Amino acid sequence: MDSCGPGMIVSNGKDTTWLGGFYLNELYLMVTITERARARQFLALFGRHNVTVTLSTLGAGTARSELLDYFGLEKTEKVVTFSVVTRSTWRGVKEAMQRELNIDVPGTGIAFIIPLSSIGGKKPLAFLTDGQDFEAGEESTLKDTKYELLVVIANQGHTELIMDAAREQQAGGGTVLHAKGTGMEKAEKFLGFSLVNEKEMVFIVVKTATKNRIMRAIMDKAGLNTKAQSIVFSLPVTGTAGMRLLELAGDETDGD
Repeated sequence: MDSCGPGMIVSNGKDTTWLGGFYLNELYLMVTITERARARQFLALFGRHNVTVTLSTLGAGTARSELLDYFGLEKTEKVVTFSVVTRSTWRGVKEAMQRELNIDVPGTGIAFIIPLSSIGGKKPLAFLTDGQDFEAGEESTLKDTKYELLVVIANQGHTELIMDAAREQQAGGGTVLHAKGTGMEKAEKFLGFSLVNEKEMVFIVVKTATKNRIMRAIMDKAGLNTKAQSIVFSLPVTGTAGMRLLELAGDETDGD
C-alpha cells in the first residue's frame, strides 16, 4: 500500500509518527467565531498567513441582552470557521488578529486552538496545511485521553454512508454541520482531484481504543475514493458526560 494511501493514519499517540522530523501534535484545529459581516476580513487575514483551507458555518450568539447593551452591541449572525494550523502559524495569526482586526475588543470575535491527535493519511495532511511550516516540539500530554472527537469533512449528502461505516465499528451517533469550504481548488495538487466547496462536517465522539479502526472504516467506505470524498482527523477529549451507552457497548465488545 502506498504510504500516502487511504488506509494510513498519522498519529501522535504512544508510537509517535514523525513527519519530516516533526511531531503531529504540532498541529491544531483553529476555531474562529466572528460576526458574519467581518468573516471575509478574517479569511483574508488567514490567507496572508498561508491558512487557505478553511470550513465555515453559520451560528448565532447567545450573549445576554444586558451584556450587549453594556457594550453597545447588537445580536448578529456569527460565522464559525475551522482550519488546521501549526503552532508557529497560530502565533502569527493570533498576533495579526489582535493587531489588524482588534479581536480583543468585545464583540469582534474569539479564536482558540485544539491539538490534533491523528489524521487519516499524509495527502489530506499536506492539503490541509499547504504553505505552513512544521516546527519540532514535545509530545502532547493529551495523548492518553479515554475519548476522542472524530471530525469528518465530506461532500454534502453522504452523512449516512459515513455513519454506517462508523457504526459497523461500534461508534455511537454523530452531529452534522453544513459548511462552506475555501481553498478546495488546491485539493487536486495533493489528492489528484478537486473538491466541491459545499461540505458537511460530522462530529463523532469515540473511545480512543476504537478510534483507529473507526477512522479506517470511514476512510475505506467513505474516503477520498468514494463519492463522499471524506477527510477525517481526531481531537483529544478530556472529559465527557452522557456517554453511558458507549461505555456499555465497549464493555460488551471487550468481553467477546
